[in-house]
Amino acid sequence: MLGSGDKHLEWRLEQTRNFAPNGLALYIGYNETLAHQLYAAADFLLMPSRVEPCGLNQMYALRYGTIPIVRITGGLADTVTDFGDKGGFGIRFVHAAIWDACAAVRRAIGLFENRTTFNRIRKQILKIDHSWNKSAQEYIDLYTSLKS
Repeated sequence: MLGSGDKHLEWRLEQTRNFAPNGLALYIGYNETLAHQLYAAADFLLMPSRVEPCGLNQMYALRYGTIPIVRITGGLADTVTDFGDKGGFGIRFVHAAIWDACAAVRRAIGLFENRTTFNRIRKQILKIDHSWNKSAQEYIDLYTSLKS
């Protein structure tokens, strides 16, 4: 686990790590190099954010073929479509509650066990373009359409 947030949750994670040092790798704080290594090594990225104005982490994960599991808020809702929907490639959940996050993780386990669908989605997400070139072209197209 990598990140920071609620101090009580950080403390509880540290206690869990101390209880089972071989069962949990934990880095409280910000480390961009480590984050990219984790994106590249992971099958899934869990982002149970209560608030996420933009959300770049899920887009980084997509570039590495890592399937995002996100709570639908802000930029996470804008950039991740549930794999149960047409053209979907991620896993979304609604409530900022442990039971809903756990249900999303159970869906991820089921997806992981279905290797055909899992591999298809991985190939699909590697083709998603969130680059500035694409965004700039969309603005150019919009402004051009308004000019007409």
